[in-house]
Amino acid sequence: MAGDDVDGTLAAMGPRLRAAREHHGATLAGVSCATGISASTLSRMETGRRKPTLEALLQLSKEYGVSLDELAGTARARPAEPRATAPLSFGDDKVVLPLTRYVGGLHAHKHVLPALQDPPARPRQVSHDGYEWLCVLYGRLWLALGGQDLVLTPGDVAEFDTRTPHGVANAGLGGPVEYLIMFGPQGERLRPRTPPAAVPGNRPPHRAQAGREARP
Repeated sequence: MAGDDVDGTLAAMGPRLRAAREHHGATLAGVSCATGISASTLSRMETGRRKPTLEALLQLSKEYGVSLDELAGTARARPAEPRATAPLSFGDDKVVLPLTRYVGGLHAHKHVLPALQDPPARPRQVSHDGYEWLCVLYGRLWLALGGQDLVLTPGDVAEFDTRTPHGVANAGLGGPVEYLIMFGPQGERLRPRTPPAAVPGNRPPHRAQAGREARP
């Protein structure tokens, strides 16, 4: 594997490590106690500010119960569903597809939550440094943001400081939900350069904002 490919693979691991930890239901502090890796180091690896070492990946792979190939995004894709970038999948649970492959700055990735057979429980909330913007593409997304409960539908956008406790779940039965995430690990935000145009008949998107203004 060429040097650029190695760097790209390591850079794309941030959202995969975060998704694996959240699926495992663990906090940074809990994983730190279990592995001996400091919570600050884990946070920097998840936000792309630090490249994970092989030793750390082996420990995290064992702790989360996933393979190194899944964390690296190199697991063999199913022949019927070829992808340019292999996603991280947890069986019948969330699929995460990183869309950026560099260290630092804004990260983009697509999440897919599977269809449900039973009404979901309120999403489990987490908090961490950074700032997040998400946009629903398909389905109905339940966003639990602090004490708020929002149901977002296609075209709806939410943005918030990720130090505010937050969690998401599929809010509908019978179909999946797909959404895009832009995440600034150091508080970076999207910066609109044009004012929103008022279009008659279009309802405004839900925009959830919480916590203090993110760092510039």
